[in-house]
Amino acid sequence: MQFQIPQFIDVEDKIFGPFTLKQFIYLAGGAAVAVVGIIFLGTFLGLLVTSPVIALAAALAFYKKNNRPFIYFLESVFKYTLKDKLYIWKKQEPEEKSGQKTTSSDKYSSMVVPNLSGSKLKDMNWELDVKRREAESLELEAKSREK
Repeated sequence: MQFQIPQFIDVEDKIFGPFTLKQFIYLAGGAAVAVVGIIFLGTFLGLLVTSPVIALAAALAFYKKNNRPFIYFLESVFKYTLKDKLYIWKKQEPEEKSGQKTTSSDKYSSMVVPNLSGSKLKDMNWELDVKRREAESLELEAKSREK
């Protein structure tokens, strides 16, 4: 017994003439908005106002960006513009107050104790920050001894 293996499973079926169901819905929606605009605003002004909607409907139906449908591109644009941007490497150091001596308790009060249940990357970052701060404090102590 032979079974037929489906081929071209990523190609959508053409339902309405040369258009797929999605293409037909996009074009019908754009045409409906254009007709309503022309009826209420007149031919010239209606076409002028609804031409961006017609262009969007045509782009949604036919245009592909990076070999993906245009709707996915629009979704990515909206997500990018509306979500908060996270900048990890713009860390600012606390400013030291001039004219005050730093004691050992001040030196360790600004340190954050790591959560041992966190990822290894956070632990390594904490270790590097501690070593850097220790080196800076040793340099400050050496400079104060010289004076």
